[in-house]
Amino acid sequence: MTRSYRGDRRTKETDIELILNLDGKGQGKIATGIGFFDHMLEQIMKHGQLDLELKAVGDIEVDFHHTVEDVGILMGKAIAEALGDKKGIVRYATAFIPMDEALSMVSMDISGRPFLQYGVNYSGEFVGQFEVQLVEEFFRALAFNSGITLHIQTQYGRNNHHIVESIFKAFAKALREAITIDPRIEGVLSTKGSL
Repeated sequence: MTRSYRGDRRTKETDIELILNLDGKGQGKIATGIGFFDHMLEQIMKHGQLDLELKAVGDIEVDFHHTVEDVGILMGKAIAEALGDKKGIVRYATAFIPMDEALSMVSMDISGRPFLQYGVNYSGEFVGQFEVQLVEEFFRALAFNSGITLHIQTQYGRNNHHIVESIFKAFAKALREAITIDPRIEGVLSTKGSL
């Protein structure tokens, strides 16, 4: 069974193409036109062991918001469709990841009930030219389009780059664990019989 997705999202603001393999080796190519965002998506790819090909062209001359949010929308859709019926997945996962002085936690439930709880304090508004408030927008779009209940909390940290990167790495590690197939699970991991 191949857990993969190939698709696109085209609006007046963005044009995005994405190929995702959930059971990859952490390889691929990412080009959104937003250097720091590309670097963060590479963290998901590498530490989540996902193969990801992503090309996005957006109205970044206006700002980065449309591109970041629309990538989140398409990635969420890709995860949901690649998971299919979710049979055998572990479903839940929590990861704490440090980066120097910053420590972040991501906890998720691939439940079909989208939700984002986001508790992150930054020391400023930007990492380079990237507005840190867009991290929340990205994960909200991803959560609501993947059907994932997602909790993100930074325990502490001072450097915005370190805080953001620890969040993306923690998301990657939690996702890798939650989508793992456990052969002991018959059907889906739910007393209701569906997710």
